[in-house]
Amino acid sequence: MSIWWSLHLRREAASVPLARRLLLGAMETAGVDPDISFDLSVALSEACANAVEHGGDARTGEPLGAFRVTAYLDGERCRIEVADSGPGFPSRRVVRRTAPAPVPAPTSENGRGLCLIEQLADHVHFRNRPGHGAVVSFDKILKWREDALLRAM
Repeated sequence: MSIWWSLHLRREAASVPLARRLLLGAMETAGVDPDISFDLSVALSEACANAVEHGGDARTGEPLGAFRVTAYLDGERCRIEVADSGPGFPSRRVVRRTAPAPVPAPTSENGRGLCLIEQLADHVHFRNRPGHGAVVSFDKILKWREDALLRAM
């Protein structure tokens, strides 16, 4: 069985825990293993926080705006996508790598979120939509509880 949902959220700090709670609730109801749910919820929180912080239109200085979160639970895999309308990633971020990006210096105030997503997910893809912002998508293979309602057959 497959389920998916999509949210359009305001670029406000309160949107981050809302998206996280909705994901955790859906995964709990479906019967996903709590450790997998936790990893995905942390990765989602980081992607949403990035969209809130960097996802606006720098040309207009728009303080608010929106971003989109879409989650798919399909068989043995969960895919999450967070899309914003900001300036996009620097070109060095969207280049395909065979190894994760280097971890920022311990004194750095930024830069850990995307690295954390790479550590928590099985596959991560960063891409720009020219003139329309950035997209972070990541997948993780699911493990199910014994009493799972949506366990893949």
